[in-house]
Amino acid sequence: MDDVRSALPGIFRQVFDDPDLVLTDQLTAADVVGWDSMSHIDLLIAVERHFGIRFATAEMSRLKDPDQNVGTFVDLIHQKLQAK
Repeated sequence: MDDVRSALPGIFRQVFDDPDLVLTDQLTAADVVGWDSMSHIDLLIAVERHFGIRFATAEMSRLKDPDQNVGTFVDLIHQKLQAK
C-alpha cells in the first residue's frame, strides 16, 4: 500500500466524522453521507496540507463530477506528488 492509499482513509474519516468509513476506488461523493460542497473543500484542503500539494480550481470542481471517484482522486494526488 502506498503512502497516498494509507493516509487517505484517516483523512476522509476525520473530514466526514465517520470512523467506519471504508474507501474503495469506486466510492463517489454521492456514496458518502455529508459529502456536500463545504465538506468537499474541507477534504481537498486536508489532502493538500497532508501531502504538501495544491489543486487547481478546475481540478477541485471536476472531482465532484459523476464520473469521478476515489480512484481518480488517488491518481490525481499521485500526479501532483510526482510533479513536486
